[in-house]
Amino acid sequence: MIRIAVDAMGGDHAPSAVVDGAVAAARHLDVRIALVGPATVVEQALAPHRDWQRLAIDIVHAPDVIRMTDEPAEVRRKPGASIGVAAALVARGESAALVSAGHTGATVMAAYAAFGMLPGVDRPALATAIPTRVRPAVLLDSGATIACRPRHLLQFAVMGAVYARVAFGVERPRVGLLSIGEEETKGTALTREAHRLLKASPLDFIGNIEGREIYSGAADVVVCDGFTGNVVLKTSEGLVDAVEALLGDELRGTFSSHVGYLLSRRAFRRFRRRVDYSEYGGAPLLGVSGLTIVGHGRSSPKAVRNAIAMASRFAASPVLERIRQDIAEAPVS
Repeated sequence: MIRIAVDAMGGDHAPSAVVDGAVAAARHLDVRIALVGPATVVEQALAPHRDWQRLAIDIVHAPDVIRMTDEPAEVRRKPGASIGVAAALVARGESAALVSAGHTGATVMAAYAAFGMLPGVDRPALATAIPTRVRPAVLLDSGATIACRPRHLLQFAVMGAVYARVAFGVERPRVGLLSIGEEETKGTALTREAHRLLKASPLDFIGNIEGREIYSGAADVVVCDGFTGNVVLKTSEGLVDAVEALLGDELRGTFSSHVGYLLSRRAFRRFRRRVDYSEYGGAPLLGVSGLTIVGHGRSSPKAVRNAIAMASRFAASPVLERIRQDIAEAPVS
């Protein structure tokens, strides 16, 4: 049985949401879960689940916690923090993957310290699944590496293409570089040089794409630096919430529109599933030499359960070896 190390103290609603999601995963998935955090706190969060001791759940004590307001460097100053202890379980081979919805910077630092980087990869990248009109695409980096060099974007593209093949079955992923115009001369010095490297690579590079094309399905992999990617991601989340609220206001406005809303509820539920981050659970941290899934800070129990499911699927797949192989074959330095 695959064992997943879960940072029980990571996230805005930890430990309750994390523990509830882990219990759901243990009930319905073929996984064993190591819940990492202060033992008494984790036990209290497990108490409402009267059957938890009959499930494949272990409590691994970690005396310290990295708060969402802490600096990422707190990982170094707190060797007993839950995220560091969970990463160490994976590094020692006692768990197959790490899952955390906690501080992204701290998770990245803990994973880097515990696993190191894959050969040929300089910086890690968060690969976030985003909905398009065709099929899910991959946006990376969405927040792991803020300051990038052109070769880092090339490495992100190679890793993103592997992820698109393994996760979504895209045989030859189309790679687009996020910029302010389609012409290769547009953008910053970073994007212009990255365009040159991508164009010379064996990837199926389709050139620059603008922000309005991200969700069109024109590209299977959208590459950018972590600052830009995180802004795109947070803006998109806010837009979805605003669109839902505006639609709700309009449809509740009159009797006829209310009837129309009742008749369209199934379509609205399908729409919500397509754009809801909790359906994917989390984003894999690509580039580190160990499986790491980073969840949204606001992760619900459903999102945590799905993040654990993602970790289990990747642990049973050759995704790390595929990235190693493709990086070795690509001119990425």
